[in-house]
Amino acid sequence: MPIYINSIDEQILQCYFVDMSKAQIKQLVESKIHTDGLIDSGIKGVKLYRVSHALRCAPAVYEPSIIAIVSGSKEAILDGKHYVYDNHQYMCCSMSMPVEAGTPNATPENPLLGVQISLDTKVMTELAIAMETSTGAIRKPPNGPLPQGFALADWDTHFTDALWRLLQVIDDPMDRDVLGESRLREFYYAVLKGDAGSSVKRAFGIGNEIAKSIEYLSSNLHQTVTIDDMAAQVGMSRAVFHRKFKQATTLSPIQFVKSMRLNTAAMQIAVGKNVSEAAMNVGYVSSSQFSREFKRMYGQAPKQWSQAKQLLENLT
Repeated sequence: MPIYINSIDEQILQCYFVDMSKAQIKQLVESKIHTDGLIDSGIKGVKLYRVSHALRCAPAVYEPSIIAIVSGSKEAILDGKHYVYDNHQYMCCSMSMPVEAGTPNATPENPLLGVQISLDTKVMTELAIAMETSTGAIRKPPNGPLPQGFALADWDTHFTDALWRLLQVIDDPMDRDVLGESRLREFYYAVLKGDAGSSVKRAFGIGNEIAKSIEYLSSNLHQTVTIDDMAAQVGMSRAVFHRKFKQATTLSPIQFVKSMRLNTAAMQIAVGKNVSEAAMNVGYVSSSQFSREFKRMYGQAPKQWSQAKQLLENLT
């Protein structure tokens, strides 16, 4: 006699398998990383990390990547809005973004454990364009609102299964060499089909002008880059570029450029670079102007901020 499964039963089964896979992923990550830090998994662009003490949100630049938290939670702040994500939602950053990031709830008893996966431009572009031009692709109006370059998405069945299959090959060098690339491609495809898919397709597929302008800025932070320069790179008028840029990033182009420069410099100062050198590396010709803008953004002069950050890390 045939057994029929209704939609509710199917949802319950899917939730069960997702939870089982999450538990397996967490167990695998725990077995690989025992001290705080970031380690390579052996698969290009895939890293595991652990944080066992609370860190306040600090300036950072998220590169195109997926961050999947398997234990604990992480916080990011973009344009004053707080995003907290854990093993129910993963973070998808489809273009370089200036944020503040931290782990305010991490403890030795409940450390943050996560997987960071860089988005390979070549592979993502191939997949995004293939999906957009496939026979069964759903076409959306090209002039609709741009999806944001920073998004949180649910751990659906496809994402969870693809992440588990990707991490399974870490232990065996032959599996990594033979299957790693294809499993990573499968993972990217699951992201493109998930809740963050529209954001990723817009960044890597057809009509990715804003992502291209950000890539241009990121490669030229040490030079004076104007909004007109960025607009000209993608063939837009200043007005159209401003509107589309804010839709995609939540920041105006001027705010974005300033945040990218200050956040990048702050990260350099945090690892020991002197203020003048960090300022020059991100396009400031005057260290006094840099210090004024830094203090306006973060509430402290660069040196004070660096000292306070180091003290906090030493205390924790």
